[in-house]
Amino acid sequence: MLAYKRLYFQYYPSLKEGKFLGEVIATNKANNTTTYELKLPTDAMFSKVHGDIKLYYIVYHKEKIVMLDKFEPFDILNEGHTSELVTYKGVMVSKQHADKDMFKINLLNMIQK
Repeated sequence: MLAYKRLYFQYYPSLKEGKFLGEVIATNKANNTTTYELKLPTDAMFSKVHGDIKLYYIVYHKEKIVMLDKFEPFDILNEGHTSELVTYKGVMVSKQHADKDMFKINLLNMIQK
């Protein structure tokens, strides 16, 4: 996946060098920390289905520490190993609206005939 390659080979080295990427979303002057949001690259289809993948990290300036806080959407990263994907006639079906998806698949198949 493009996001993983960029994260591992480009973004991590930049963070280690002190080049902080992404947008500043919070600053805490008492703790001398800054929180960043970095959008990872994905293809257009993935973004439409799941949304953008974002990495949140916190920079502790005094201690010179970068802590990776969380990824969003976390459920996408965690979902794959917990359950199998549902398919109908060779097409992936959402869990929330399986009936609607199956209807659309049948309708498109009828139109194509």
